[in-house]
Amino acid sequence: MLKLLTTTLDEAAVEQAQAHADSVKTAIANFSQELVKDPNTVLTNLLETAIGFGLKVLAAILIYLVGAWLIKKVKRLLDSMFIKRGTEKTLATFVKSFVSITLTIFLVIITVSTLGINTTSLAALLAAGGMAIGMALSGTMQNFAGGILILVFKPFKAGDYIKAQGYEGTVLEVNIASTKLKCYDNSIIVVPNGALFNGNIDNFSEKPQHRCKWEVDVAYGTDADRTREVLLGIVEANPDVLRGVEGIPEPTVYLNDLKSSSVQFVLYAWVNTEDYWKVLYAVREEIYRKLPENGIQFPFPQMDIHLDDLRKS
Repeated sequence: MLKLLTTTLDEAAVEQAQAHADSVKTAIANFSQELVKDPNTVLTNLLETAIGFGLKVLAAILIYLVGAWLIKKVKRLLDSMFIKRGTEKTLATFVKSFVSITLTIFLVIITVSTLGINTTSLAALLAAGGMAIGMALSGTMQNFAGGILILVFKPFKAGDYIKAQGYEGTVLEVNIASTKLKCYDNSIIVVPNGALFNGNIDNFSEKPQHRCKWEVDVAYGTDADRTREVLLGIVEANPDVLRGVEGIPEPTVYLNDLKSSSVQFVLYAWVNTEDYWKVLYAVREEIYRKLPENGIQFPFPQMDIHLDDLRKS
């Protein structure tokens, strides 16, 4: 059955190719007859057609070059306007990208119409193609909508440090369909706007202050008051820890949990957002150094085993 179908398709292809060849032969024969009868008229018409088409091509090229130059000019004007008005970088990047794509589409339509191609049919073709592409690229449409929602609700802006979709870094820009993040290792992560807006976003830069947290495990039998005193002394000695600031809690220590092999204390302190990571690691290192210096030991996992003397039974 498959072999029969393949043979039928091959025969149809051969017949179609033969029909095209016959039409080409007929057209050449008609042109030859006209050339023999009145060569001057045929060559004159051919030359006029070639000149007319060449002029259309030159006009189309000129229109495209001028249009491309104007699009660049518009983008530069938008840059200047956004800088003067202090527009957020995310919004500026999104608008420039959208305007550039829209103007480029119009330029292509105008260039094609200059060549004499019917733009009505072209518009219908673009509409049909756009519908097909839209169905095929529904995720891209979702990303476009996500980009608009990000600009409207502003969960973050360019320069903010965020954590989302399993990545964290500084926001560089928001494009039509994606957002660029710069990580600490200098890698660039491109996150789709649809998934980004629909997921959880942790914006470290939203507030000017941030709370640091350290969980410290010490051995059972350690003096709780002494541990609290040493931990508070560590954060109070750090110049970047906020103290005496209105509306900001003072550093505090709590006995957080009684674990199987240790007693856990939790230490809280507030810092300016830009100092968060510096203070977090500096205090952690001081905890590791200062606690043993003050006779406070870190625990090791341990297990108590009780053996009964079976001989007594």
